[in-house]
Amino acid sequence: MKAIKIVLLGLLAALVIIQFIRPARNKSESASANEITKVLVVPDSVRTILHNACYDCHSNNTSYPWYSNIQPVAWYLANDIKKAKEQLNFDDFAGYPVRRQRGKLSAIADEVDGNGMPLPSYRLMHKNARLSQDEKAHLINWAQHSQDILPGEQ
Repeated sequence: MKAIKIVLLGLLAALVIIQFIRPARNKSESASANEITKVLVVPDSVRTILHNACYDCHSNNTSYPWYSNIQPVAWYLANDIKKAKEQLNFDDFAGYPVRRQRGKLSAIADEVDGNGMPLPSYRLMHKNARLSQDEKAHLINWAQHSQDILPGEQ
């Protein structure tokens, strides 16, 4: 019994100590010069969907929930955001080559259509990210149409 108390106290101490080790926040101080709206027309309806379901992970400005202040949850979120921005960052989109822009738009349509995005874990905690069939169709249509109007080879 004494050994269990020592282990539990050690775990509690470790939990308290890790609360002081915080990852950097994904917050930009200024608007991006390469934001997606610099190269594409993004209707307000699509912009709302993107902000509700995508921008927390795929932009330079995350709206953090209360539980992001608890370690190790914050580490998990920071890692997910880092990986997501490596795949697609709407704040850097205009800086991508046109071929990559077209590929990213195609990937958006495919991921949304296949329920791969937003991630199930994100949808679980964010009611606004649970897209209706109409919202999915609208976002997919916009992404597909936007591919077609990008300059360069098809």
